[in-house]
Amino acid sequence: MKRLPWTVVAVLLLPLFVVAAPRLPRSGGDIVAVLPVRDDGLQALRARHAAAPRAVAPALELAWRYVALGRATADPRYFGQAQAVLAPWQHAADVPNGVRLVRATLLQNSHQFDAALAELRRITEQDPRDAQAWLTQATVQAVKGDYAGATGSCARLSTLTGQLESFACLASASANTARMRGSERLLAATLQRDGAARPELRVWALTLLAEMAARRADAGQAGQRFRAALAIAPHDIYLLGAYADFLLDQGRADQVPALLRDDLRADALLLRQALALKQLGYRAGLATVQAELQARFDAAALRGDQVHLREQARFTLYLLGDAKGALALAQRNWFVQKELADTRLLLEAGIAAGDREALQQVIQWVAGTGLEDAVVATLVRRAS
Repeated sequence: MKRLPWTVVAVLLLPLFVVAAPRLPRSGGDIVAVLPVRDDGLQALRARHAAAPRAVAPALELAWRYVALGRATADPRYFGQAQAVLAPWQHAADVPNGVRLVRATLLQNSHQFDAALAELRRITEQDPRDAQAWLTQATVQAVKGDYAGATGSCARLSTLTGQLESFACLASASANTARMRGSERLLAATLQRDGAARPELRVWALTLLAEMAARRADAGQAGQRFRAALAIAPHDIYLLGAYADFLLDQGRADQVPALLRDDLRADALLLRQALALKQLGYRAGLATVQAELQARFDAAALRGDQVHLREQARFTLYLLGDAKGALALAQRNWFVQKELADTRLLLEAGIAAGDREALQQVIQWVAGTGLEDAVVATLVRRAS
């Protein structure tokens, strides 16, 4: 494996070395951090909302801007600000569907999937033509492992939107089923035909296609698709994490530090950075990153945050070497969400802990869904 000089790695990790030590605020008025000033119209949105805090339109515009900023920066404070904007409707008897949709999105982000689905069902019952509600519902259902429900939601979406978005929805719903290859071919053909698709839709489709190729162990096609998506959205956090995982699986950890260096605020990406440093054998740099990750997980525990169970389980398994602790975390995580990464991690932790009995449910689930993935297939054979 190609190794980077330590001086290069130190430069790539420079933002980590200047992070201030964690501290507790002395009072509610103590300033913990100052968010960067953005000349993007946010101040104007805040002013319009402040002038009429119970007006639906300016509240929704501001809340969605906060959601977008939270996703782009991996800063959970923006999601809290979006929630605060919706406070006037918290106990209202008649909640506008637009408010419910933002609430569902925030619940989805915090992994409160059942509560998110409840909000989405109310929306679709009142307005069956709300395309975003059907798409969000399909996404949540797929994460929970309800692939039949997700496919049904995508079918409803198909009557309301274009082919590419519909087929991307179906591909996402079918990714963990025996229909994956057919969905991949359909999505690839549709993407090739639709040269005018919105950039964010192309990124979504290309990322799905890259992940599907990786599942089939077609590294060449997967890498090509990942790079095409990154050319459009070089700072998309989910995409960066998926490509970093691909590089780690391919033994190309030397490419990960440069890939992620500008986006290490996201816990998931900092974890990939640590895994890359471990593969590369850089103990000094790894110790710094590992300490930062531990501080972030400790802070999440103080907040009662359960969103990063997957990352914490992976951290516990591969960086702390605690297989039994990782297995417990991976089991809790898999109970909530059943994406490919969750299934693979549970199998890895169970095998490392020598507890094959704990894996029987997930092995049966893989067989029942028809999930296709080269790595998971190997792990199932080892665990059986």
